[in-house]
Amino acid sequence: MNTPSVFDSRDPRYKQPYGALLCGKEWSLTCRPLSSEGFTHCSVVIRREFAGHEMEAEMPFTGFQEDRAVFSLSLIPFQTPELAWYWFRFWRDDGTGCLLDKTGYRSEGKPVPWQLTVYEESRTPAWFGEGVTYQIFPDRYCRLDLPDPAGLIGERWVHQDWDDLPAWRPEDGEVKNRDFFGGSLAGVAAHLDDLAALGVTTLYFCPIFESASNHRYNTADYTKIDPMLGTEADFTRLCAKAREKGIRVLLDGVFNHTGSQSVYFNADGFYPTLGAAQSQDSPYYHWFQFSDWPGSYDAWWGISTLPNVREDCPDYVNYIITGQDSIVKRWLRAGASGWRLDVADELPDEFIEQLRAAVEETDPDAMVIGEVWEDASNKISYSRRRKYLQGKELHGVMNYPFRTALLNYLLDGPAEDFKEAMETIRENYPPAAFYSAMNFLGTHDTPRVLTVLGGVPLPEGRDAQSTFHLSPVQREAGLERLHVAAAILFTFPGSPMVYYGDEAGMEGAADPFNRRTYPWGHENQALLAWFRRLGQLRKDRASLRRGALRWLEAQGPLLAYVRETCDEATATLVNAGPEERTVSLPGGGFRDLCTGESLSGETASVPPYSVRLLGRD
Repeated sequence: MNTPSVFDSRDPRYKQPYGALLCGKEWSLTCRPLSSEGFTHCSVVIRREFAGHEMEAEMPFTGFQEDRAVFSLSLIPFQTPELAWYWFRFWRDDGTGCLLDKTGYRSEGKPVPWQLTVYEESRTPAWFGEGVTYQIFPDRYCRLDLPDPAGLIGERWVHQDWDDLPAWRPEDGEVKNRDFFGGSLAGVAAHLDDLAALGVTTLYFCPIFESASNHRYNTADYTKIDPMLGTEADFTRLCAKAREKGIRVLLDGVFNHTGSQSVYFNADGFYPTLGAAQSQDSPYYHWFQFSDWPGSYDAWWGISTLPNVREDCPDYVNYIITGQDSIVKRWLRAGASGWRLDVADELPDEFIEQLRAAVEETDPDAMVIGEVWEDASNKISYSRRRKYLQGKELHGVMNYPFRTALLNYLLDGPAEDFKEAMETIRENYPPAAFYSAMNFLGTHDTPRVLTVLGGVPLPEGRDAQSTFHLSPVQREAGLERLHVAAAILFTFPGSPMVYYGDEAGMEGAADPFNRRTYPWGHENQALLAWFRRLGQLRKDRASLRRGALRWLEAQGPLLAYVRETCDEATATLVNAGPEERTVSLPGGGFRDLCTGESLSGETASVPPYSVRLLGRD
């Protein structure tokens, strides 16, 4: 029997609804202090961050339950989106009392409050959160022909050997990222059947617009597909062919900065039109913030090749968002189904809100996902609290907390920590945002997940990292952990995102060693088959796409949860320890989804360092 708490924000006996609160809806709170503590009064104190004030409401005494005094209140405190913080105050008739916050009772000091996210009702397309996302670094996925970079922006050169190591040594003190391998949109189109076999429903491309570098995060021209990738017609064909197979395309929008060699800045004069670095009469001059024109200007993290743009400049907003043929609208009309916003924490809230409005005006079924590395519900960026998930901004975010918590668990961390991290996100995010989170094990900005799960520290220094590979024993341990990690990725709420090549067993330290070419013909076939099996399970089982989450166990090495709809349940049982464990199941009738074995009782054993996937229909 669970011992009652004074208050538990995750227990419906104390707070309803669970987690975030919809504007204009009722919020119910109950506190149960011990009768022996003699409290005769209780109130909830609410601090409204965006409104900038506090309110206090007394919670009526409603009677006794065993050895507890009960105080309850239902109210409708919010008509507009808000980030609220709350705690409780208890006192006796003689005036003595204390506060209750997340740390327990306290008589002095600043409260450590609970968070309440208040959001506005809005539509979030279901296709993203229910499906599987595949991230492609376009230059490194598949090339069909060896491209000729002559005449293109930047001092590009192309590797003849697809299996080469990416160039990483600085030139004149700078890593220029001018080496290309020649991956193309046509190369992606040639493998749509392979992607469909993985269960992929969304292709998320790193930038594909014209750029001087292989990563293309220093955009040169938002209106053009980079010629080494193909043409706008190639892009439209790819989107159409992908859509025939149930796959949509998500583009990377790098709208916080451009490239110094871009048509907008044009520092080296590559383009025939005047850029901001060439003339103060340039139509783009006011897009940028110069402290001493032309050589001193605001740049992303001080990197001179990435001049920041002024997202409050009306001309820039019109060009990117609000204009009839704006960049955001233009590429949706060309076939894209949404945008992932690079460094969303450096884009103003107003900019993101306008962008989402333009996206939904163009395609009501399109998605806007943001790159946010922390809890997006309470993020502070540039000394300002952000409003990412309050109904008019992002539909969802990249779930870096998921990656951090999962890898820590699989590398000998307790399951309790993973559950706590995910429950914090679930409690703080609106339900649609939680179920539309982009969950992943690795991206172009992190070391390869297999390398991390090998369980050994990366060597120091780029020279050592460039040739680093796991030993056979380390690789086997990493593959064993990755087998488990992938199962959690595909069965947890949100869109499981696979970074190209992780399913093939690619290794690599940080950029650019995590951006090597896809190993066509050299994939780890057993791992690839497992990812395909997980993708098929996600496709076949509605509970994995849209089922509610219920935790069964989270203790030490044992992690277990179930996804449930009214007609179906799918349980994920993980044992990250060296001894066999047993999990109690909610009711009988489960079968092993991998072996077909029917379970006779209401428990299931989980062998060491393994995962079991069970289903009930």
